[in-house]
Amino acid sequence: MSNMTYKINPMPAKIPQEKLDRLAKLETATIGHFYHFGFADPAISPVLRGKTVAATVATLAIPGLDSTLLHHCLSQVGPGYFLAVDRLGDRKYACWGGGVTRMAAMMKLEGGCVDGPHTDTLEIEEQVFPMWSRGASPVTTRLYNSGGGFNVPVSIGGAAVLPGYAVLADDCGVLFIAPEDLDEVIAVGEEKTAKGAVNEQKVSDGTHLGAMSGATAMVKAKLEG
Repeated sequence: MSNMTYKINPMPAKIPQEKLDRLAKLETATIGHFYHFGFADPAISPVLRGKTVAATVATLAIPGLDSTLLHHCLSQVGPGYFLAVDRLGDRKYACWGGGVTRMAAMMKLEGGCVDGPHTDTLEIEEQVFPMWSRGASPVTTRLYNSGGGFNVPVSIGGAAVLPGYAVLADDCGVLFIAPEDLDEVIAVGEEKTAKGAVNEQKVSDGTHLGAMSGATAMVKAKLEG
């Protein structure tokens, strides 16, 4: 077969761990205040609550009923990586379940997301594996050997993703960050996180949110105008 059937590229270089450690201390919702790229559709949500993953992205694109390439490529991933699976528009067939989770955990994959459904929710929970998807489905894929792409450009919930991007995934969703944006995103995110902690304390101490944000002054100005 030609590479029209399978497009398989090497694993991307890992993002320095120091940057990922800093990224992991942020929240996607904080970055969402100022960054407008790379956020997956909110329908892609966590299977397990309370998990945060910051890692380097490996990508996979597989068609509808077929998970052949997923099974094969799980042997190529490992610590430091997060596997983002583009289902090429399919929303019915679950390619990721208990068996895939067990293999991913054995390879020490940091986590994964599927732009489509998962299955075997309880098995994913039992293995405490960080996973994001569009929900559960009882209908699963098979091994049809029809093709796919590994470490190719993909679309995850409307976000354009290249292998080697950074990912931050938490309870609020999944965010992919281009390497050339990462330093600035982390720096601004850290600044906003620090300011947010100060403002949260002010509210806890009795300051009204509208007064602090300026919203009350804006409303009063309109009413008085």
